[in-house]
Amino acid sequence: MNAVAGWKSKPLSQLLALILDFRGKTPKKLGMQWGDGDIPALSANNVEMGKIDLSKECYFGSDALYRKWMTKGDTRSGDIILTTEAPLGNVAQIPDGRRYILSQRTILLRADENQLSNDYLRHYISSDEFQHLMRQQSSGTTATGIQRAKLEPLPIRFPVSMTEQAEIARILATVDSVIENTDALLAKRRRIKTGVIEDLLTRGIDKAGNLRSEDTHEFKDSWLGRIPVEWDVKRIGEVFDIQLGKMLSQKASVGKSPFAYLGNKNVQWDFVDSNDLQKMDFDERERSKYALRVGDILVCEGGEVGRTCLWRGEVEPCYFQKAIHRLRPIDEQYLPRLFPHFMRWAVRRGILADFVSQTSIAHLTQEKLSAVPIIVPPPEDQTRISISLDATDSAGYYLQAELKKLRRLKTGLIQDLLTGKKRVTALLEPSPHLAVEAV
Repeated sequence: MNAVAGWKSKPLSQLLALILDFRGKTPKKLGMQWGDGDIPALSANNVEMGKIDLSKECYFGSDALYRKWMTKGDTRSGDIILTTEAPLGNVAQIPDGRRYILSQRTILLRADENQLSNDYLRHYISSDEFQHLMRQQSSGTTATGIQRAKLEPLPIRFPVSMTEQAEIARILATVDSVIENTDALLAKRRRIKTGVIEDLLTRGIDKAGNLRSEDTHEFKDSWLGRIPVEWDVKRIGEVFDIQLGKMLSQKASVGKSPFAYLGNKNVQWDFVDSNDLQKMDFDERERSKYALRVGDILVCEGGEVGRTCLWRGEVEPCYFQKAIHRLRPIDEQYLPRLFPHFMRWAVRRGILADFVSQTSIAHLTQEKLSAVPIIVPPPEDQTRISISLDATDSAGYYLQAELKKLRRLKTGLIQDLLTGKKRVTALLEPSPHLAVEAV
């Protein structure tokens, strides 16, 4: 590791004014009850990367309990909370004006302000480099965790200048803020889309471009609720040809004709994750049977049952294994790009629940999938619905792309700024122009 002028590397333990280990202390052992008091008792469940989330399971304690338990020091604004197990390595800072009782699987860290700022330390702990070091030192069978004795010796690299530390932390915090705002916009867009899908898939748009209502159009009862009189409800097996993928086997994995195939993990809502595709043998007959075509619909049999996306030819040629159903419309009864929207709606409504076979693992067999009811509007209605949903999707795709770019930017900045590869010292020098004006 090349030395960087003005930088040091020290063990974490030598850079702290306070470290409190709360491994194993559960809220119940602290005598807490649900809603009993005003002070949250943070466990690892409440600490996400970069923020504290009290919407998850959380006990509360009284002021007296806080004083009894936090005998070794108060929690202060800016203190760092690090999860030591399940999940390992999530890190957040205590916001202004809040006190917390720390409980299981957490460690509280407070930097020695004469050497290091809490803001800089939080970013460094969240870096890939430090997270990798923690994983290397972790242990456990049912849950992987790191002991305090293994955490304290881990090295921290930092600029000696507190001003440089502050500037690095400011830059990374600015990127974090933009990522958080973009993520919030994307979440809002998804909530809006949920409502749009509900309306379009059950009411549709008339020729004038207006959303149908029972005040202006005729509706009827169906298996799936009230729908326009012109629409049908059929079984998925009546509308689509369904093919389950090839069974995995040791013999196929070492065959003479290896080709890329999709597994359950590759089929996500709205997209195919084509990274790290596995290969297995497909003979000529199997290639004809299991080859994917652009526009094919892919439905997960297990895992997140019913998760659906379209195949857009991301990798050619490509095939699919037994954990996935491939659907193709019969006689063009249904627009393929509309089907993933229907499946999201069906999963949210609980429509698939009665069709999922449950042994040790939930799965949706071909027979059960064929029996699931589906609303089938006339072709012209499907086209109008699809155009409207595509417009809604485009805004979401843009935000998703921006979020990916911002996260890549942050990864690059962390690598550059927290190693001294790129310095912020130029930003800290006074501008000659401003100096002249000051004179």
